[in-house]
Amino acid sequence: MTLPPVPPFTAMTAARKVRIAEDIWNTRDPAAVANTCTADCHWRGRSYFAQGRAGIVSILAQKWRRELEYRLIKEVWAFRENRIAVRFVYEWCDSDGQWFRSYGNENWEFDNQGLVCRRAASCNDAPIQANERKYDWPIGPRPFDYPSLSNLGL
Repeated sequence: MTLPPVPPFTAMTAARKVRIAEDIWNTRDPAAVANTCTADCHWRGRSYFAQGRAGIVSILAQKWRRELEYRLIKEVWAFRENRIAVRFVYEWCDSDGQWFRSYGNENWEFDNQGLVCRRAASCNDAPIQANERKYDWPIGPRPFDYPSLSNLGL
């Protein structure tokens, strides 16, 4: 399977790849996210590790059972050849109605077909009040004209 854009990345293709990933993550469909990765992808996020699509699906299913009303924005931080570094911020609430804003970074390495073969992510959660939320679009991908992280001051 090929998932364009493929390496080597330019500023334009890296930005497009990141927006595609953001849109897929905002579906909250673990299998869709896992299908952007190689069958044996090495995946790290927070304190969990997985290798392969089944492990990624398991991690993300658990994540989205806990992180309700999830909305995410990603932005290119840097890129070269077959790697992209991303910063991201997402908002979510827990089952008690407590809202959070989560800030993080991801490093992606891609194979020649444009699939993620290695992902390493770090993330921190900050509690916020509901009236501090900045992401107010309906659940699903961010509207095309919605501000970026930089435009939101995040």
